[in-house]
Amino acid sequence: MSTRQFLFSGFGGQGILFAGKFMAYKGLTEGKNVSWLPSYGPEMRGGTASCSVIIGDSPVGSPIVSKPDILIAMNLPSLDRYEEAVVPGGMIFLDSSLIERKVKRDDVTVYEIPATRLAGENGFPTLANMIIIGKILKELDESQPDAVEAALGKVISAKHADMKDVNRRAISLGASL
Repeated sequence: MSTRQFLFSGFGGQGILFAGKFMAYKGLTEGKNVSWLPSYGPEMRGGTASCSVIIGDSPVGSPIVSKPDILIAMNLPSLDRYEEAVVPGGMIFLDSSLIERKVKRDDVTVYEIPATRLAGENGFPTLANMIIIGKILKELDESQPDAVEAALGKVISAKHADMKDVNRRAISLGASL
């Protein structure tokens, strides 16, 4: 694996920090070195939110991701802001329900996922983030059920244990795309 740098970005309320935390905990449960650094604007919902996640085999020197290997853009301002920062050969996962323009670069692999639409159609309208997580796990060949289950157990509190199943379904839907 070596090291992968993820940058999750979107607006508040899309579960950006939750998705990043899920990936970080997944890495931790696999014995990887991990960094998770949230960043969000002054607004709780609707403001810009981003999250840097680094997962690797060696210690993480800095938690800041300025050149992501993998960009998750949940809205157009996020794609506009971070598209050029992705390393050549990197990956961009975008919510095509909310982003109508095409990625301008041809040196990255792009996955257009209609996550917001699919989440609404499948009865979990707030889990577009986890649909994209499912697609990421599939494309990175990291869908090990034990690690996914352990990460869900870390990010979903006991108080909300009933949300594990719906999150599993969202991840599964994303992996099926």
